[in-house]
Amino acid sequence: MRFPNRGLYAITQPENKSISQVLQDVEAALKGGAVVVQYRDKNPIDAYALASQILKICHAYQVPLLINDSVELALTIGADGVHLGKDDGDINYARSKLGPEAIIGVSCYNDLQKADIAASNGANYVAFGRFFPSGSKPLAAPAEIATLTLAKQHLQIPIVAIGGILPKNGGQLIAAGADLLAVIGGVFDHEPEAAAHAYQALFKL
Repeated sequence: MRFPNRGLYAITQPENKSISQVLQDVEAALKGGAVVVQYRDKNPIDAYALASQILKICHAYQVPLLINDSVELALTIGADGVHLGKDDGDINYARSKLGPEAIIGVSCYNDLQKADIAASNGANYVAFGRFFPSGSKPLAAPAEIATLTLAKQHLQIPIVAIGGILPKNGGQLIAAGADLLAVIGGVFDHEPEAAAHAYQALFKL
């Protein structure tokens, strides 16, 4: 499955929720138009079981599922790819494990050089952020909106923006160069289908 060029990139919020609630939330976000889902779970009880079920739902909507941090989990459940943070190993290792068709994304924070290296090593997309205060990453270093514009000028792969993004502020990130908006609380702190619609509408302005 290919990585989409534009749209809402929904990141799961399983904390303090039942498996059934997480699955309902993910499906609602997909109904609302999310174009990619990332399974992120910092305190998993049964990551294999939950991620496997999320994968089935995503594929029913023909949307790729990426796994945050864990190449091994992505490989085990047959996910479409992985998202790598600064401590999650390198692209070449992930590619060797997951194969040439896997989607591999890399967090680049506010670092254009890191993005250039990731792209040259075969990343399918790069992510910058956080751009606004974020409940899920309150201590993350801020990124500059100008970084998106600079990245857009010379990168040939999709650019993802993350961090405190809401429908009211996401438009300026798209205008600056973001191809996708990665969102956790902005989708899953609300009714996910309606929230996803609100984000997707930004891409049609």
